[in-house]
This record gives sequence, structure tokens and C-alpha cells, in this order.
Amino acid sequence: MLVGRCADDSRAAAALAVPFLIGIATDPRHPHRADALGSLAAPARARHFGVAARGELLVHRSVPRREGYDDYGVEVTGYPAGWSVAAARASITAGAGQLLPLINDSDPAVRIDASYALATAADPDHGVRNAFATRFAKEQDPIALAALVLATAEITRAHPHQLDTAWIRGLWQDRAQVPEARLAAAIGWLCLTDEPAPDLLHTTVNALATEERARAMDALPWMTAVGCGEPGLLRCVRRMLHPEEPEPDDDPWASSS
Repeated sequence: MLVGRCADDSRAAAALAVPFLIGIATDPRHPHRADALGSLAAPARARHFGVAARGELLVHRSVPRREGYDDYGVEVTGYPAGWSVAAARASITAGAGQLLPLINDSDPAVRIDASYALATAADPDHGVRNAFATRFAKEQDPIALAALVLATAEITRAHPHQLDTAWIRGLWQDRAQVPEARLAAAIGWLCLTDEPAPDLLHTTVNALATEERARAMDALPWMTAVGCGEPGLLRCVRRMLHPEEPEPDDDPWASSS
């Protein structure tokens, strides 16, 4: 059975399944192709549900220590969960060549999920980010454009690169870009820098982050994981730009994010 997108109870087994899931996801004839692609990125992330703070979203923590436990928690087997996360990311990195063609798939949902998975890959030669940039130049779907921006920001947070950070900053300021891409760029840039959010960013986000658009952007797996009962984009805006505001009373993640 395919690993669920939010499965937490057996992350080690899920990490072992990643190469198998890549094989299914890249087989255009397989009936569970989309499910496999949507599932394979989950083991490569840990404790990201409900996390929307500027200092925590898009973070790839370092490889866990060989002794003691890390902030990823502990598997049911007793092993540090970070070991499984690192194994899943290694598998996605090894399978990046198979996954990259999927960012050009005819289905926007496939393109989005492929971007989400590839965002967890190590990218020492910038091959993944270059592929994202090439796809961005021809992408027509606003949500898929936003996915490419967030995926680029996530890789850049793990492997800093000034040109990518500057590109993302330029995007949220670019009135010629679709609102979804500009909003994704604003969130991505806030995660890539410690600089105070400029007034222009506040103005841009306030003008573009409508509830209707935020609900549409919940098609992005990053925003789905963040939301926890509210549109993920609006949660990010509140946590990153208005951290003084209290969490909603019905937010189950208020004490942990």
C-alpha cells in the first residue's frame, strides 16, 4: 500500500520505500503514479505540519548526530527520526534525474508534486534549480509557478546562493508576475533572510493575499502542511509578518509551531 502523505507512525519504513515510490511515480502507465508522487516527499520532511514561522518553514536541518537524538524526534523503533529523513532525501537526490522530467508533465498537479519532492534533494551542481528556472520561464499555471518559487527557496535555504535569493526577492516586487508567484516569493524571501520585512513587502502581501487566493494556493503541499484548519498562506502571513497576533483558539498546533 502506498505511504500516506501525512504518515508519521513508520517514517523509517517510508524512507525505505522512497526508491520504490520513485519508480512508480515515473512510470506513466502505472495506475497509482500520482499517489506515489504525492507520497514520496513526506518521508524527506519531519515535524513540518503546522510550522509557519519564518525561522522554521522550509528548513532542512543538518544530518543527525550518530549519538543522542535530534529535534526530529524518535522513531517507534527507538532510532532518531532524522536518520530516516536523511535516507529519504538521499534517495530523492539519487532519483532526481528520473523525477526532473515530471516538472514538465502535462498535468499541473504532477508538476507541483514533483517540485515539492525535488525541493528536498541536495543540489550541489544547481541542476535541480536550473531546471526549476527553465520551467518557470515557460510555466503558465499560477499555482505551478508558485510551487517552483517555493521549491527554489527551499533548496536555497538548504544550500545558500545569493543569485537565487536575489531572484526570489525580485519576484515579489515584480508587478508583471502573477499574484501567486509573488506571494510565494514573499514567503520564500522571508525564510531566506533575517532582514526586516520592508514596507513594500507588507503592502504587496496585504493587497494580494485574499482568502480566495489563499484557498486556491492550498493546492501547494507546503501550504497544505502549514494550514492546520486555515488557509496555509494566511497562516504564514500571520506568523511571519504579524507574530504578535495570537493563534486562533481552535489551532491544535499553536503551542508547537
